[in-house]
Amino acid sequence: MAETLLDIKELSVRFFTYQGVVRALEKVDLTISKGEILGLVGETGCGKSVLARSILRLIADPPGKIWNGEIFFKGEDLLTTSNRRLRHVRGNEISMIFQEPMSSLNPVFRVGNQMQEVVMLHQRVESAEAREICIDMLNQVKMPDPEGVLTKYPHELSGGMRQRVMIAMELSCRPDLLIADEPTTALDVTVQAQVLTILEELTRQRGVSVLFISHDLGVIAQLCDRVAVMYAGRIVEVAPVRNLFSGPRHPYTQGLLKAIPRVDDERDTLSVIAGVVPGLIRPPEGCRFHPRCDAVMNACDRVVPRRVEVGLGHQVACHLYNDSSEKCDADTRH
Repeated sequence: MAETLLDIKELSVRFFTYQGVVRALEKVDLTISKGEILGLVGETGCGKSVLARSILRLIADPPGKIWNGEIFFKGEDLLTTSNRRLRHVRGNEISMIFQEPMSSLNPVFRVGNQMQEVVMLHQRVESAEAREICIDMLNQVKMPDPEGVLTKYPHELSGGMRQRVMIAMELSCRPDLLIADEPTTALDVTVQAQVLTILEELTRQRGVSVLFISHDLGVIAQLCDRVAVMYAGRIVEVAPVRNLFSGPRHPYTQGLLKAIPRVDDERDTLSVIAGVVPGLIRPPEGCRFHPRCDAVMNACDRVVPRRVEVGLGHQVACHLYNDSSEKCDADTRH
């Protein structure tokens, strides 16, 4: 068994709005081992980015609040540690790449100024050495003309180049954990493949653990060792990537995989999951997926399913795999 780097236990997050309390995350349990790339997949609005920001305590309070739980990083609970200690962890030990690099890069400063500032802050080196480190990192992410890139402003770079700058900047601090929040969403397919290859090569070489967040199952299959599937603020399935794609157990995961278009698919239309994602101000009782599920049971609308082992490293939160649950008759389906 690989050593656990990050251990999230019973994490719940609330947002207090005029419409009501949004239960964005509900008792989330998740672990990441050293050197592992863990994919977190789910529909837009299911809580993936909230989970990522909670790890670094970046939830704005108000309106948000980490309501309950523990986040152990190398044995230290980040939710109870001091702000001073947390500032050291951010960047040095845990780095984060956001979905749109233009929101992370300051548009009025040159790329070189921003990269050198990060390196000087976290590695405690002088300006000249920081510049050499930046050039070396840009070379490692296969950036053409790295010295020229340092003199440019963010708007002068393409989306793929900006994302390479962010990867270089975050990995220059040699973190133990890299959180990548949909870093390739805004890129075209060719550039996306290049960025993913660079990210995987560098993190594997350095032994960096990665939490890779995406709604694209194709990207998850290409990059990750394990996958966690999130639905409406809860983790519903966790499995090694091959197991998940070859034998998904949760009805939601099965629906996601059936909806992927395939070259040899002879269907006239794509499969879809009936219904819509529930609002999290008044989420469904019991299993949050039960109003859309074809395999609903008597307990589904009353009891939150436990996450149980259904194979080696494969866990699923579904009453189909709880011995105490029984299927309902067809006329009791929701």
